[in-house]
Amino acid sequence: MTFLPDDLLTAIHARAAEVDAANTFPDADLADLRAAGYLAAFVPTDFGGAGLTLEEVCAEQTRLAKASPATALGINMHQIIVGVGRHLAAHATEPASRTAGETILREAAAGEVFGFAISEPGNDLVLFGSITEARPDGAGGYTFHGQKVFTSLAPVWTRLLTFGADRTDPDAARNVFAILTRDAGGFEVADDWDTLGMRGTQSNSTKLTGAPAPADRVLQVVAPGPSLEPIVFGIFSHFEALLAATYLGLGDRAIEVAAAHVKKRRSVKNDDVYANDPDIRWRLADAAIRMNSAHAEVTLVARELDEGRDHGMLWLPRLSGCKNAAAEASRHAVDQAIRACGGSSYSNSHELSRLYRDVLAGLFQPSDQESLHGAWANVVLGPVSR
Repeated sequence: MTFLPDDLLTAIHARAAEVDAANTFPDADLADLRAAGYLAAFVPTDFGGAGLTLEEVCAEQTRLAKASPATALGINMHQIIVGVGRHLAAHATEPASRTAGETILREAAAGEVFGFAISEPGNDLVLFGSITEARPDGAGGYTFHGQKVFTSLAPVWTRLLTFGADRTDPDAARNVFAILTRDAGGFEVADDWDTLGMRGTQSNSTKLTGAPAPADRVLQVVAPGPSLEPIVFGIFSHFEALLAATYLGLGDRAIEVAAAHVKKRRSVKNDDVYANDPDIRWRLADAAIRMNSAHAEVTLVARELDEGRDHGMLWLPRLSGCKNAAAEASRHAVDQAIRACGGSSYSNSHELSRLYRDVLAGLFQPSDQESLHGAWANVVLGPVSR
């Protein structure tokens, strides 16, 4: 059973090329997704949502990404934060964190749009350490000062998850995670999203110039570094699983496009369609094999998160591996699809040209391959001894 209607996805797909060409935010897509109840799909029924599981939302993200990868990647950030709200409401030990998580869920059900502002220029600690300042306001809240990049949904978010470091005690810095509101101000959004692909996300840079988060919007304050703290694990797990699911849709769509193309493309030499060429058949089969394995991994990870499986700190490399498997399988699928379709796919008017540009974003989004291999080397070999 699916949540998003097929005709809605068809309409989104029809707009994808123009959104990419114009480098604009897909406002019509967001309106359609809102009307379909997708902003509240992941919200539990007790909080006014549809109550989909993570596994089910992952499946919808894959379907949406087949229609428009950029739209899917943008709304993915909203779903991640809803997942964070679910995790805090269920697992936070501090009452204030549980309440803040519940607020996310109620506001998502009410139609608020959640953006994601974690990444910072030159900061390869990503989620585990911030160069943004979180300054205590004296009443339990904080103001945030610093530069964020890849702020998805920048033109439309009404709520923004971000974090910074409270260095009041220079010997014991703490990471502060909070939800900002757009109407409270204290930020500047640059018009600088001129990228190779995923243009519809409009993930403009955001300068935090004292953006306030009162005490009731502080999600959790934790020590820097990898951990299973509810806020850290909530962000990490939902980011990796939902991102992986989104990239699956991109790879699936590339295979669909190529399969339709080679059934019509004819070889003069063989006087037959390329769908009967053994080399072309091998290429697309190879792409499908890789995608099949990635689908299985994403489904398993999402299901185990839904079930609350306890893998301890091993969860972090497993989640990184899941995202990497999906992103790399999809990149391979697009590559094989382009090779199968030939020179026509090099034209900007061909859908594979856009998919080729979009899939490259998976190289940069955490966790990258260097981080992934470092994490698994520690699992297999232990930390580097010096």
